[in-house]
Amino acid sequence: MPSLFGIPVEFFLFGLTLLGVALLHNHTLYVGLGGLTSIAVYKMAVTGFKTGAGVGGFVGHLGHEWVTLANLFCLLMGFALLSRHFEKSHVPVVLPKYLPEDWKGGFVLLVMVFVLSSFLDNIAAALIGGAMAHQLFRAKVHIGYLAAIVAASNAGGSGSVVGDTTTTMLWIAGVSPLAVLEAYAGAVVSLLIVGVVAAKQQHAYSPILKHAHAHTHVDWGRVGIVAIILTSAIVTNVMVNLQFGHLAESFPFIGGSVWIALGATMVIRRPDWEILPETAKGSIFLLSLVLCASMMPVEELPAASVLTTLGLGFVSAVFDNIPLTALAIKQGGYDWGFLAYAVGFGGSMVWFGSSAGVALSNMFPEAKSVGQWLRHGWHVAAAYVAGFAVLTAVVGWHPDTRLPEAPRHPAQHSLAK
Repeated sequence: MPSLFGIPVEFFLFGLTLLGVALLHNHTLYVGLGGLTSIAVYKMAVTGFKTGAGVGGFVGHLGHEWVTLANLFCLLMGFALLSRHFEKSHVPVVLPKYLPEDWKGGFVLLVMVFVLSSFLDNIAAALIGGAMAHQLFRAKVHIGYLAAIVAASNAGGSGSVVGDTTTTMLWIAGVSPLAVLEAYAGAVVSLLIVGVVAAKQQHAYSPILKHAHAHTHVDWGRVGIVAIILTSAIVTNVMVNLQFGHLAESFPFIGGSVWIALGATMVIRRPDWEILPETAKGSIFLLSLVLCASMMPVEELPAASVLTTLGLGFVSAVFDNIPLTALAIKQGGYDWGFLAYAVGFGGSMVWFGSSAGVALSNMFPEAKSVGQWLRHGWHVAAAYVAGFAVLTAVVGWHPDTRLPEAPRHPAQHSLAK
């Protein structure tokens, strides 16, 4: 395999793509597609794929990845419509009556996002948090606070097997939900650090609305639509994972369930279809990075350890955490709670490091700047390290030396990353 300094060429192409995203944040879609094209052409011409050489190998690779890509695209597009339903329900407008008036109001909102993400998809939790922030702060949301919304959504999902794709993958592979639950020891600490700093940033930038609109009424029809869509996604996720795991890679059931619910509820309220073209651009950009990551020749990770897991959190900020998690499962020897926290929360350090960040940046385009995200969202990286340190000191590293050789429930067969 051709390499430079012992590193496969694909990694340099991917690194240049990520550098282009960081420097040309106003043209991220074209940078992402350009990087995807260069990597795909290089592999077709030089190295080939696990599924074969040339164009046929690339087509085979797409055939292996299409369900993951389709699920992610459907979720990003569907949850954008869901967040608009929630915003138009007027719940964010009346919410200030129940929140503190100073910076603590912004902190409580981040706690709400954290809790929502523990049982909802973190994309939905981030978009709901963004919709509420848009109303509560008069559409003037600090980039540091946007980073905190993403961090809160990823932290909330890190300790729940139904709160994040990576933790669901661990569950499917036979890891006990209790083994993942320990991630909250670090996630809660991270939330406290990020929440306090970001809430004060936001309060100085644009304080929370002190008075809700006196005559605003909640549109319970739209609230019902939000509940139906989320329930549909959760039920489908649980049913596919527990009962029909062998079909999970044959069709994008979870993403499809969101759109079925959207179609069924059109008779109640019309979705804002007008937002889809702009949302599609951000979604396609994310999919281009996910597909680039899937073509990287990552054959094995360093031996599982505390430091290796800590490093995976930083890697997940720029490298899709789904293939990282799948590789760690195959390798074994990790403390699964540590891994869930690292790859879950670590992606918050850069706006395109997690699907929640990409989805929220579609709502707030000013967040699509790596420099601004790192400058104003510095507290996310600090919170990640602090949370990891607390997790190590309080819980301790307890690696699972056993590979899940046999499925503990039928969904075992759906893991084929």
